[in-house]
Amino acid sequence: MRSTPPSAVRHWDGSPLTRPVSRSLTLSPGEASRLLHCGQGGRCRECGNRIEWYHRGPGPLQRPVRLHPQELPAAAVPAACRWHVSSGIAYPAADGSNWCRLPHAVICPARDTAPLPRDLAGLRRSLAVRTRRLIDSGAFAPPPALSKGPGSGEKEGQACRPARPVVQLLYVRYLAACPVDEIHCTARTRRRHRCTNTVLTPAAPTGTWRLLPVGAAGGRLALQPSLMAVYDLSDTPYTEQLRWRSQRCLRHAAAAAAADLAVAGWEPFNLLRHHEHVRTRLPARARRLGPAGCSRTAGRP
Repeated sequence: MRSTPPSAVRHWDGSPLTRPVSRSLTLSPGEASRLLHCGQGGRCRECGNRIEWYHRGPGPLQRPVRLHPQELPAAAVPAACRWHVSSGIAYPAADGSNWCRLPHAVICPARDTAPLPRDLAGLRRSLAVRTRRLIDSGAFAPPPALSKGPGSGEKEGQACRPARPVVQLLYVRYLAACPVDEIHCTARTRRRHRCTNTVLTPAAPTGTWRLLPVGAAGGRLALQPSLMAVYDLSDTPYTEQLRWRSQRCLRHAAAAAAADLAVAGWEPFNLLRHHEHVRTRLPARARRLGPAGCSRTAGRP
């Protein structure tokens, strides 16, 4: 791999001003996905800044990793935070060059991170300024503030509806990137746009909100509280759970040749890392109800 310094010609929100140079990456003729060998651009759901998704190299953690879209001098990045990209795959180590990639979580202005070196602290401040500009212009709406501990529930006046619910399918718990009824299909349409249909549809079996033991999956330590709200799909057919896992709508689930245009938003649930998303109350049946109308019986979104 031969690294090159990033271009300084960019829009105020960090997007490239000029058309990027074409990459010499190829796809297998029999592979329908378009995500395996290239970085997928997107924006951080917490701060709104641009990120790139890459699949990890061989190892126990195969889920995609979010990297800062620009390369940084390797001398300014701690050794534990250096990543490099080879053939569209991200590896958590330096490749011997003077440039490297950096995980976005390290410099995300919406997170409380440890003290950073001078160069990275300056980059984090510039990202915070971009976030403020995006909010002021209406291009980005920050997510609601999360509670500060497991089981603390929602804030006063906030609807009882998890922003990132825990979903159980194929006997595994996942943390969704958005509410259950807002999970969109990742397939590409004929016009080369992302499908606007949602995975949840009245035409197919739906899951059920249940209070399940916290320590049943996703962690070795059973922290208090003992029960958490989970959108359970275990009672649905196996093919239906596969459709949810691949994050496809009914139309594109039947079309095996449909290509992916986005990375599935599932993240394996880990109690130690995701304890702030644990909810002890079931969502309200009617979304117009406030915290006082939160249902304590199993219901659907």
